[in-house]
Amino acid sequence: MPINVEDMVGTFEYFLEIAATLFYAISGVRLAAVKKFDWFGAYTIGFVTAIGGGTMRDVFLKCNPFWMLDPWYCVATFVGFVVVVLLKKKLVKIEGTFYIFDAIGLALFVDVGIYKTLMLGFPMWVAIIMGTITGAMGGVIRDIFINEEPLVFRKEIYATACIAGGIIYWLTGLVGGDEIAQLLTCAAFIIVLRFYAVKHNLSFPILRDDD
Repeated sequence: MPINVEDMVGTFEYFLEIAATLFYAISGVRLAAVKKFDWFGAYTIGFVTAIGGGTMRDVFLKCNPFWMLDPWYCVATFVGFVVVVLLKKKLVKIEGTFYIFDAIGLALFVDVGIYKTLMLGFPMWVAIIMGTITGAMGGVIRDIFINEEPLVFRKEIYATACIAGGIIYWLTGLVGGDEIAQLLTCAAFIIVLRFYAVKHNLSFPILRDDD
C-alpha cells in the first residue's frame, strides 16, 4: 500500500500541536508557581497560555477553535500541570527552564499556525502572520494574567523570532524542501534564535522619549 504523504504530514503536524500545547502549558504553570498561585490559578494560566494563540488564529481564520475539536489538547494542558506539580522544585529552582519550555512551545506553535493557514489556501505572508499570532499570543495572555509586561513587547527578540522562522519555512520550500523539512527547519531556527538571544542578551533598541 502506497504511503499517503498528506496524511503523514497531517499526523506529524497534529503531534507537533499536542507537543506545543504541552510545552506552553508547562511554561505557564511554571511561571504561575513562581508567582505562588494556587493549583486552580496555576492550571488556568497554563491552559490559557497553551490555547490562547491558537484560538485567536482560528477566530481570524473563521475555524472552530482547535482545542474544542479534540480532548487531547485539554489532556496535554493537564499533563503539563501535573509535570510542574511533581517537579516544581527543580523547574522553579532552575531559571532557564522557563525559556526552554517557552522557546519550544513558541517554535512548534509557529509551525502549526503556518501549516494550518497554508492548508486553508491563504498566501505565505498571511501564514507567517498567523504563525506569529499562534506562537506569541499565548505568551502575551499568560503575562497579562500574571501581571507581567509581555515578553513580546519588551526589547527581547520574541515575535521577530516567529517572523524569522516563518521566512525560513518559506525559503526551505523554495529550495525544494518538503513540508516536514519546512516544519523542522522553522522550529529549529526559532529555538536556536531564542536561546542565542537570551544567552547573549540580544535585543532591539528601546524607543525612548528623550526631551
